[in-house]
Amino acid sequence: MLGERALGDAEVGLIGLAVMGENLVLNMANHGFTVAVYNRTTSVVDDFVAGRAAGKSIVPTYSVEQLCSTLARPRRVMIMVKAGVVVDEVIGSLLPFLEPGDVVIDGGNSKFQDSTRRTNELIQKGILFIGTGVSGGEEGALKGPSIMPGGNPEAWPLVKPIFQAIAAKTDQGEPCCDWVGNGGAGHFVKMVHNGIEYGDMQMICETYQMMKDGLGLSNDEMYEVFARWNRGVLDSYLIEITGDILAYKDEDGNAAVDLILDKAGQKGTGKWTVISAFDMGQPLTLIGEAVFARCLSVLKDERSAASKVLPGPTGTFEGDRNELVNDLEQALYASKIVSYAQGYQLMRAISEEENWQLDYGAIALMWRGGCIIRSAFLSKICDAFSKKCSLASLLLDPFFKKAVKDAQASWRRVIATAVTLGIPMPAISAALAYYDGYRTERLPANLLQAQRDYFGAHTYERVDRPSGEFFHTNWTGRGGKTPSTTYDA
Repeated sequence: MLGERALGDAEVGLIGLAVMGENLVLNMANHGFTVAVYNRTTSVVDDFVAGRAAGKSIVPTYSVEQLCSTLARPRRVMIMVKAGVVVDEVIGSLLPFLEPGDVVIDGGNSKFQDSTRRTNELIQKGILFIGTGVSGGEEGALKGPSIMPGGNPEAWPLVKPIFQAIAAKTDQGEPCCDWVGNGGAGHFVKMVHNGIEYGDMQMICETYQMMKDGLGLSNDEMYEVFARWNRGVLDSYLIEITGDILAYKDEDGNAAVDLILDKAGQKGTGKWTVISAFDMGQPLTLIGEAVFARCLSVLKDERSAASKVLPGPTGTFEGDRNELVNDLEQALYASKIVSYAQGYQLMRAISEEENWQLDYGAIALMWRGGCIIRSAFLSKICDAFSKKCSLASLLLDPFFKKAVKDAQASWRRVIATAVTLGIPMPAISAALAYYDGYRTERLPANLLQAQRDYFGAHTYERVDRPSGEFFHTNWTGRGGKTPSTTYDA
């Protein structure tokens, strides 16, 4: 038993019967839990219980008050609504019907700062809050998502049996769900997951464009490539579905992917990841380029006009197509390593800032199944942090260091070919530029600091003096001796 419940009482309630909410409810019911459901548009409740929920342990309710009265104590209410002010409004509507010790769960894609705030605000009222990332889309929500809970740790034992029962499982049977940390830690980790997802998708799209426009491969030929890649180091959900998409024909026998307009949408989590990186001064260059690539795609009319007047290379690829396809596999793999290295770099920085003490190996374990970025590759990240929990960068782990070394020549050939052919590869190029920057002992920031000091008296440190000691030069002889203040980004 999860709590004090009379016959017919529900063990958990859920508000918001859109795609994710509806499928999570079915998942819970399929695992033996009784779930009370409510949706602001009550006809949605009726349609659900008469349709997919028919005959299952799902209790319809038609008001927040009725929902709360149906729940066993301590109450557990999960909210699956649009992030932002709507979440606060739903929480506000619940509070009159909750008691100290009850649990409110936000399972949407909320900003982690909002989850930290809600955790602190609700504990003042005796209510335990959990902000949890849920990844896996429609299928994952129904069959087993990756779940990343954070918030008030007192709430975790009250929801752990439910969350770990419905979560995806690894091949060893481990649930892809565990406590992440206090405050907004769960939603933060989900945000980084989504940022990495942006990067993975963009890099796959770049390899697709190179094969299509650079090598002239057909969709069927590309399907065979992705199917083969999914049996190797790139084994992952996104590689798998890319192959499925390329092979799919519509009712008229046309390749469906060729009929889709090249304007990409986004819901904001990738942008939030990049903004967090800016705030922390962390170089998430690859994810940033992935976000900007979506922004560029939206300028469809401008791009169409520019394509008619802006010149570029006119040559064609004259090398061995099979060799370049093999190079693309290695370039994508190396870039993927950089993407995760950058994502973990951001997690480390904010974990230290917030004192979350994130378990990086456990996070990789939570991503092993159910979520969009699930892949065999993640087991190597678990191994890396198991061996050295203080690892500064995945690039320094022996396994990943060797993998990048082995892929490096292919990686550089792909970028050189892309530049020669005029095919944009912003994310994969950014990954290589980051790698080259990270392995460079002395970057040209010395000149940059001199420039800043020249025009703004922003000062600089010297290689022959202790760190933290700042200097200013009167470069023109006309300036004074007073420096400007400086700060760390």
